[in-house]
Amino acid sequence: MIQTEVTPNPDSLKFLSENIISTIGTEEFQKKDIKKIENSFIRELLNFKGVELILLSKNFLSVKKTQDVSWNELKPMVISHMNHYFENNTDPILKSDLGEKNNEQAKDETVKKIMDVLDNKIRPAVARDGGDIKFKSFEKGVVKVELQGSCSGCPSSLMTLKQGVQNLLKHYVKEVNSVEAN
Repeated sequence: MIQTEVTPNPDSLKFLSENIISTIGTEEFQKKDIKKIENSFIRELLNFKGVELILLSKNFLSVKKTQDVSWNELKPMVISHMNHYFENNTDPILKSDLGEKNNEQAKDETVKKIMDVLDNKIRPAVARDGGDIKFKSFEKGVVKVELQGSCSGCPSSLMTLKQGVQNLLKHYVKEVNSVEAN
């Protein structure tokens, strides 16, 4: 059964499933990149009128829509698409043969601390709102992150970034001076 939750972004809705949606972590897909996307479920969903971006996580999928389509129109289509997939497949929508994680920079102790705070203190809160936060870099006291899913383009995302993410990171990792969206 698919349930929905509203997010702080009125153009984004979170679709929750008891099925595992992704075993490779959180991934975002945008309509503008549709030609590069091989996954047929994702490609078909991005082809729905008004779907601009989707974010897949372990047990939820967020859809960000354009303003010219209503949720009354789009929501049943997304739910039907998800139900159809899980009626015909036992595998998650996103799965990996390799257990790879984005840890190229995790060698550095400060970066390890930053990623730990992001993974354990920030990401769960952002995921509740149908989004994700990805670590991009740390240089000269500045942490660069990318807000994804419902958080991408959300009116309150800058406030979340500055008041929430920056304050938490500065508190737990003394080397952090500021946080910026990438």
